[in-house]
Amino acid sequence: MLRVVLADDQDLFRAGFATILGAEPDIEVVAEACDGAAAVQAALEHRPDVVLMDMRMPVLDGVAATRHVCARTPSRVLALTMFDTDDYLYAALRAGASGFLLKDAPRADLVNAVRVVAAGDALLAPGVTARVIGELHRRGHPDPARAAAVTALTARETDVLRLIAAGLSNAEIAAHHHLSEHTVKTHVGNLLAKLHLRDRAQAVMIAYESGLVIPGQ
Repeated sequence: MLRVVLADDQDLFRAGFATILGAEPDIEVVAEACDGAAAVQAALEHRPDVVLMDMRMPVLDGVAATRHVCARTPSRVLALTMFDTDDYLYAALRAGASGFLLKDAPRADLVNAVRVVAAGDALLAPGVTARVIGELHRRGHPDPARAAAVTALTARETDVLRLIAAGLSNAEIAAHHHLSEHTVKTHVGNLLAKLHLRDRAQAVMIAYESGLVIPGQ
């Protein structure tokens, strides 16, 4: 059973999400929160698999709340936004969010998003990815600390990181290198551990921020 906390200051959205997720046999909504501070408290108390976090909330905004949740719990954060051009996108991923979902996404997409993020995969729509890459391009030079961290990887792990940043799944990476999917999964686990990353979304970020992958190339 996947345990979920819903955090949104709009009652109508919370009720809708709760109804959709509650109808699934493998998902349980364990708490709801109407502001960022309450979302953090609910995550600390319930330790859910996933927190659906609206980015624009009172008391504590979604980015700050995401940072607290990711730093203090093993829960994964799925950020909610009305637009894929939201200025919070880059900041939320830096804070630890595992992906983004538009609030008007179809019912099936919401359910799938919760399952994908709970499994440790990234959920980055093409429009969101382009927005984040554009922000990285605007910032210019690579982060020296991130660049130094990437040097700890083996040549194979470095290549796998590049392919993750390109959006390839484990199965696609395996086919690209003629490896078993299990071997690729091992490489992914090793590079996440070495770089102290939570999931693939964070791997995409560090690939760009370190300069390993250059926006536009």
